[in-house]
Amino acid sequence: MDFIDEKIEQYAFDHTSDEGELLRRLEEETYQKLEIPQMTTGRLEARLLKLLARLVGARRILEIGTFGGYGALSMAEALPEDGTLVTCEMDPVAIAFARKYFAESPHGKKITLLEGPALESIKTLTGPFDMAFIDADKQNYSNYYEAIFPLIRQGGLIAVDNVLWSGRVLDPKDDSDRAIHQFNERVIKDQRVESVLLTVRDGLNCIIKN
Repeated sequence: MDFIDEKIEQYAFDHTSDEGELLRRLEEETYQKLEIPQMTTGRLEARLLKLLARLVGARRILEIGTFGGYGALSMAEALPEDGTLVTCEMDPVAIAFARKYFAESPHGKKITLLEGPALESIKTLTGPFDMAFIDADKQNYSNYYEAIFPLIRQGGLIAVDNVLWSGRVLDPKDDSDRAIHQFNERVIKDQRVESVLLTVRDGLNCIIKN
């Protein structure tokens, strides 16, 4: 994700609201203990997700891909005390890591973590959800999108991470490159939604269901 000027990225980071001690510690430990730690959401994107959750008045959020729990805890901050966030993850190491931090956070009680393949977990859920965040295996992006779409309320938001894929969407070469490009093409042609693809970190596609 080095295709954005490092000084501009740092300037944006420095002028974004602080995430708090627990999330800073979570991110630090992510880099120490989890594989591919750059997958963690981080301050810029997570503060944006929290802001978006507040703007849509979210009471129920669905997340596909928990990883270390940074994004889930960030969005949970925006939920009311009786709000819920359902997050799906299949990596047992990431699940144990995230659960530890959920237990430490006052917002952890709002979070339900479903273990196993997300496409199977989604089948057990009922809507409506006000917001969803997709950040999991890239080759299933279109499948996740279609699976969760019926669960999202009218006017609800679907946010999808890594949609610029370090710029490789411009010249797709492998299966993941092509899957993300095809997903972006699917969204821009989808008459059921309006969307904006933002150049935040590795790209965030923000999709409103009409």
